[in-house]
Amino acid sequence: LGKGIAAASIGALFEARGLKVSLNKLDPYINVDPGTMSPFQHGEVFVTNDGTETDLDLGHYERFVRFQASKKNNFTAGKVYEEVIQNERRGDYLGGTVQVIPHITDEIKRRIKEGAKGADIAIVEIGGTVGDIESLPFLEAVRQVVYEEGPDNSMVIHLTLIPFLSATGELKTKPTQHSVKTLMELGLKADVLVCRTERELSDEIKNKLALFCNVKFDCVIQSIDVETIYDVPIKMMEEGLDKVTLEKLKIKETEPNLDKWKNFLHKLKNPTHQINIGLVGKYIELSDSYKSILESLIHAGTENEVKVKVKSIHSEHIERENIVKQMSDLDGIIVAPGFGQRGLDGKILAVEYARVNKIPFLGICLGMQMAVIEYARNVKKIRYANSTEISEKCKDPVIDLMTSQKEIINMGGTMRLGAWDCELSKNTIAHKVYKKKLISERHRHRYEFNNKYSKTIFDDKFIIAGLNPDTKLVEIIENRDHPWFVGVQFHPEYKSSVYNPHPIFVNFVKASLKKYLNK
Repeated sequence: LGKGIAAASIGALFEARGLKVSLNKLDPYINVDPGTMSPFQHGEVFVTNDGTETDLDLGHYERFVRFQASKKNNFTAGKVYEEVIQNERRGDYLGGTVQVIPHITDEIKRRIKEGAKGADIAIVEIGGTVGDIESLPFLEAVRQVVYEEGPDNSMVIHLTLIPFLSATGELKTKPTQHSVKTLMELGLKADVLVCRTERELSDEIKNKLALFCNVKFDCVIQSIDVETIYDVPIKMMEEGLDKVTLEKLKIKETEPNLDKWKNFLHKLKNPTHQINIGLVGKYIELSDSYKSILESLIHAGTENEVKVKVKSIHSEHIERENIVKQMSDLDGIIVAPGFGQRGLDGKILAVEYARVNKIPFLGICLGMQMAVIEYARNVKKIRYANSTEISEKCKDPVIDLMTSQKEIINMGGTMRLGAWDCELSKNTIAHKVYKKKLISERHRHRYEFNNKYSKTIFDDKFIIAGLNPDTKLVEIIENRDHPWFVGVQFHPEYKSSVYNPHPIFVNFVKASLKKYLNK
């Protein structure tokens, strides 16, 4: 429905007025975090600098607001119950009966306040739908926060859907009325309604919603479908959402500075060229699986004043017989991250196609590992080069588990996660892109390049462009016998934003544009 975009947009508008914002996402599901969940369930897993696996909405927060999320800014019902149960086992409750109220709700409130520290305004987004059983402790905790903080220090914004019935040609307000009624039964009054809609809301409909849902007319905010998610903050401002919020919280209104945002939007909507980028992955049925990569390409395209048209290619469907048909129209190829062995042969074929045909190539995480395996097999003739993720007892494990990972049984939160340093070699694309020697990027993986094969695989053409200075683990590889061929073990997409497009993506798109112009 767009709660994450709405929350991020409000944050962007507050920040444009000079306020310090914190954004927090509360997920009522029982998983301790989304780290072990399939991308088909909740889209991609976003990783913060401190190595926390979080909901993808935190990616929206960081892309819209100059805000760096941490473990304090996302928690689940599973995390809350885990903490309360551990407290009970230690005897922290002095033999008392542990209950949803007050123990679970107190823990939720504690975490909300922890995530709000240091900010002028804390935006707290609750996942799920009003009326869900699993959401009840969270909504009760919110009711208590509103009661404790007082009417001038808190407010409730309720995002609802106004469906359009094409058969009768009308917008229906009844679902919103019922949603607000359910919310009120839980002790919460919506101060503002943000109404998702395909069609313009007339004043008549807004008046009806205001009257039946007990909110002011100017607090009924239309959130209509837009060309790009980056239009949403501007549309919200035009609807007056930030204005009514500041009034309710008794914060002095100042003129927002959105010059850079508007400049970004202007370039986004007025490209000089269009290029085709192939995104090779195995979760392409759900675009949210690669949300940060797709948004990073938008940021990078805008920086180069070019429209990036992404062609999603399922790696399971790539075969030597059809690869030319699938990839001949591409100006650049990205081989996406992933886990497990499904679709890996297709990824290796995609890497080979990009290398042989001199198409700009970016391999991310697993994509980098596939680039190493492809070069080992096809150029160095190491026939059985493989990853132990694919074949545990392969003859030549050029990609293998880190020693520290081999004894781990639990899957959740046990990978190489969060920010790790990387030292760049001079005279490389990476050094030219970053313009400095030491960088820090976010990771989310368990397998690494096996350094035992360094001298066998790397040569004067296929090189290591970046190493972790402490562990000497390979972070970046490049192929010098190619216009632009880079593989990175980390996830650069996690750090790209409207205000700071990621230089790896910017340079990749620039190389792809050059390929397009030289056709």
